[in-house]
Amino acid sequence: MEIPAINLKAIVLVHWLLTVWGSMVWLSVAFTWANFSVLAVGVWAIAQRDSIDAVIMFLIGMILTILTDIVHLGIFYPLGASSDLFRFSAGMTILNLLLKPISCFFVYQMYRERGGDYNINFGFPSVSRNRDAYQSIDQQDGSSTSGNPFNQTPDSKPGVRAY
Repeated sequence: MEIPAINLKAIVLVHWLLTVWGSMVWLSVAFTWANFSVLAVGVWAIAQRDSIDAVIMFLIGMILTILTDIVHLGIFYPLGASSDLFRFSAGMTILNLLLKPISCFFVYQMYRERGGDYNINFGFPSVSRNRDAYQSIDQQDGSSTSGNPFNQTPDSKPGVRAY
């Protein structure tokens, strides 16, 4: 079964709209700044269609805003609010939070389509078990001379050493 192609513009537009509606009444400024800055990185990923860095930064930002949105909802959600505007704003924030993991899945598919690796490399050195590049010491290479380890011709005279 093939995964349907979702346009990055649609993902950014839906999350922008839900962020605007969600931050109308009650959430902190930190919620708004975090989500809009990640959406700005999403616009960068739209503008540069071949950039792997833009897509991976958008994906990491979306994952981080999932965590921060949970914290913001847990801290700032009032217990006794019953305003219709508040319920609408809270509903859009929760819908935004529920759609983010699905969006992260599609953004990861776009990352792979643009040439990203399956495993995400953060630049740390790693130990590899790939031994294809190594040559066994039991096998002799045909390019080296067997009797002369320094690849000198037998007629050559050593050079004059300056002390």
